[in-house]
Amino acid sequence: MENDKKPNNVVDDEMEKWDINLSIDVGEEWSNYRDDEVMQQHNAIQAVEAGKLPYVGDKEPLSALAAEYQSGSPVLLEKIKVLGQNYAAIRRTRGDGNCFFRCFMFSYLEHIMESQDKTEVDRIKENVEQCKKTLQGLGYADFTFEDFFTEENRDLGSLLYEEKEITEHDLEMNYLVNKTIFLQLKPTAIFDTIHDELVSRSRDQSVSDYVVMFFRFVTSGEIRRRSEFFEPFIMGLSNTTVEKFCKASVEPMGEESDHVHITALSDTLGVPIRVMYLDRSSSDSGTVSINHHDFIPAISDPPVATNSDSVSVVEPFITLLYRPGHYDILYPK
Repeated sequence: MENDKKPNNVVDDEMEKWDINLSIDVGEEWSNYRDDEVMQQHNAIQAVEAGKLPYVGDKEPLSALAAEYQSGSPVLLEKIKVLGQNYAAIRRTRGDGNCFFRCFMFSYLEHIMESQDKTEVDRIKENVEQCKKTLQGLGYADFTFEDFFTEENRDLGSLLYEEKEITEHDLEMNYLVNKTIFLQLKPTAIFDTIHDELVSRSRDQSVSDYVVMFFRFVTSGEIRRRSEFFEPFIMGLSNTTVEKFCKASVEPMGEESDHVHITALSDTLGVPIRVMYLDRSSSDSGTVSINHHDFIPAISDPPVATNSDSVSVVEPFITLLYRPGHYDILYPK
């Protein structure tokens, strides 16, 4: 369901200022390069700068976002003020083409850790098993995705703590380092320990990339499974077939994500996602507002929140901030 109309040119708007500063000398020597050489050099500089940032950053107050635009567009500064009415903090991710999947990964796992919702963990594990069957039915060999699925299940299992003895299996899976110390911790300390481990694992390339690949495979599987639904959108984006789109723009690491990827991932896992759009567009009335879109799973039983009238409504617990070409995580007040 769409709460606010998404502007047609959202993805074409240029960012007023990135969270990383790229210094490109546009002096006389650059005029000697062909356009493709200039772009290659620009992309190389971007890759080096992006590599200096963690895959998932620290949680920062929203004022840190406003600081990026102090000498930039007044419209963006006003929009950040509006954003601040409902959101308190931001967590940045590396701009390496995988930012959407890393945002989803961290935000979802953080939600599981904070809510300790075992019912949701059981539900998502069932969905994951169905995703495996979908990929197998589409002709994927198990070895192409099995390790990625195993890593995701480990991450899910590591985030629940119950008042029971930690098993040797938990220790072997390296979720908890010291059984005795863990059992003596107070709930808040347990929370901090698990959260620190989540941040650490999200910044570990060998772990983070595995989970990103897991999400890429399940996204690709959903797009292929419902190819008739997604084909018109894909043709509009890239004028190519569903299969070629998945091979070129979904499964490879580093490929950026758009509404097709988000819709497919939300649908296949049954997880609603809200995306807030920070751009320089203005409303017809001239007032400053933030456009957003809620991606609601096309299934009968996604996670739901209940409003004051006791009517079940789908309420996204994952909120991402989109600036053209990049996603970060937002935290509501």
